[in-house]
Amino acid sequence: MAVIVWLAIFVTSFALGYPLALGLFLGAAAYLILSHIDLSTILNVMVIQYESNYELLAVPLFIFTAKVMNASKLTDRLFKFAGSFVGPVRGGLGHVNVIANMIFAGMSGSEIADISGLGLMEVKAMEDAGFDKPFACALSAAASTIGPIIPPSIPIVIYAVISGTSIGYLFLGGIVPGVILAACLMVWVGIVSKRRNYPVGRWYTIREFLKSLFESALVILAPVMLLGGIYGGVFTPTEAAAVVSVYGLLLSLLVYRSVGLKAVYKVIVESVVATGFTSFIIGCALLFGYAMAREQIPAAVATFFVHLGITQSKVLVLLSLNVLFLFLGCFIDATASMLIVIPIILPLVQAAHIDLVHFGVVVILNLMIGLSTPPYGEAPIIIARLTDTPLRAVIGETLKFIVFMIAALLIISTIPDTVLWIPHLAGYRG
Repeated sequence: MAVIVWLAIFVTSFALGYPLALGLFLGAAAYLILSHIDLSTILNVMVIQYESNYELLAVPLFIFTAKVMNASKLTDRLFKFAGSFVGPVRGGLGHVNVIANMIFAGMSGSEIADISGLGLMEVKAMEDAGFDKPFACALSAAASTIGPIIPPSIPIVIYAVISGTSIGYLFLGGIVPGVILAACLMVWVGIVSKRRNYPVGRWYTIREFLKSLFESALVILAPVMLLGGIYGGVFTPTEAAAVVSVYGLLLSLLVYRSVGLKAVYKVIVESVVATGFTSFIIGCALLFGYAMAREQIPAAVATFFVHLGITQSKVLVLLSLNVLFLFLGCFIDATASMLIVIPIILPLVQAAHIDLVHFGVVVILNLMIGLSTPPYGEAPIIIARLTDTPLRAVIGETLKFIVFMIAALLIISTIPDTVLWIPHLAGYRG
């Protein structure tokens, strides 16, 4: 009875359009009451268990870093530096868009941060150069998907906490997939640019290249310092997040002097609000997970699929889960999807002997594609609002990019070494 009421409340809340966190909390709370479990369990799970996850401290720190980088306009330097790599290629500024997102991904860890930071500037630059505005918006939305794949990454941190997988190896595992995703997007940019006769890029002189490198060198140093510090044994991923957040603040405040104390205060307030929202979702999902674990739902799901014989094929399991996560990504926030679904399917993944680092990167790419997919489609909605572009036109262009994003997903899903090659070089033996 308790299980039926619990799930009914959750599903009804979602169907009525209430915030997902509220449905998670009310459903799990009803389960505890009907199961005659002490309600102090809510405090224990949502607060104490949450605080005991040291790795989750990295989340607010990465949120703060991304907001500082955006407020200080350091993204302008990155965009200019990215332009020096393209040369006289048809649709060159579209390729610059993708490369700039790859570089910024090494600092933000969030798709929404990439859209907010680079999106407006990229769309304006492309429109001024002669690109169609809806295409520029769609490209910016699709390219921002790279943000949570290339380290650092807030979704990777959350997945690592749920699955007990090494954050460091997950960070390394996202590098090659991020490049593959970027390459697939650039293929479509090249095709469309040729069809529509978009403008050709230009060569940068050596002097211009060196100038752009000098102006952006300290910004580019942030991801180098983060990964180098982690794999050099200098600090943990959480400590790395703290170091990079302070570095970004000092860079913006003292070196480039692109923000003042008033702007920093605003960034702190925005970071606290964003952290509180994320923390509440995570806390509610932990409570939901407690109820699932108590009812042994994950084990039952794994047993069911083992009896069906599906676990004998890793590829079949991964492709099936790809469909599931792509579907969920169309309707549910990425963080909530991971917190709800991964505890259920983790025993199934382990039964199929799928590497958890490989699986983590595949899941995150799935959910990031979902952020560009209607009806949830947060990425195109944000960029359309920022640039005052008709949403229907932006979504129409975005759907074409999604085909190439799914192509990247299939490559990564079926060839594990695309994820595991660099972690293996670093000593991973999972």
